[in-house]
Amino acid sequence: MLESPEALQRFVAAWENGTLPKPEWTHAAHVAVCACMLVRYPGDGMAAMSAGIIRYNEAVGTVNSETSGYHATLAQFWYEVLQAYLQGMTQEWDAAAAAVCEFGGARDLHRRFYSFDVVRSIEARLTWIAPDLLDHRTAFGKIA
Repeated sequence: MLESPEALQRFVAAWENGTLPKPEWTHAAHVAVCACMLVRYPGDGMAAMSAGIIRYNEAVGTVNSETSGYHATLAQFWYEVLQAYLQGMTQEWDAAAAAVCEFGGARDLHRRFYSFDVVRSIEARLTWIAPDLLDHRTAFGKIA
């Protein structure tokens, strides 16, 4: 997906229209797409990201429920992490490449911020819950 700006655009388009094969929707893919949404929709990328994840899940047969699929707290957490990290970036490919390089392998980063019970709760899956272990407002810019 990051071989070129064109490859990234094809990847994001496949995600948006629900044709991206489910095994390709990895943590690094989430990070890359989120970086694109941050650049593409400044100030409103979270809405695009949330709607896109829910739509993609439905397209590939993943149920969005209280126990599976879209997780509002983790989606918002990653959006805020990437927003802080990518401040000032204006090119989707550059942002996606930087984000994947820094966070593509950091699937469990949320564990520094959330206790197990909070992130596993139904409430956290359905709505944003602020981290309970570390203040995300001061830490997101200092994660890398």
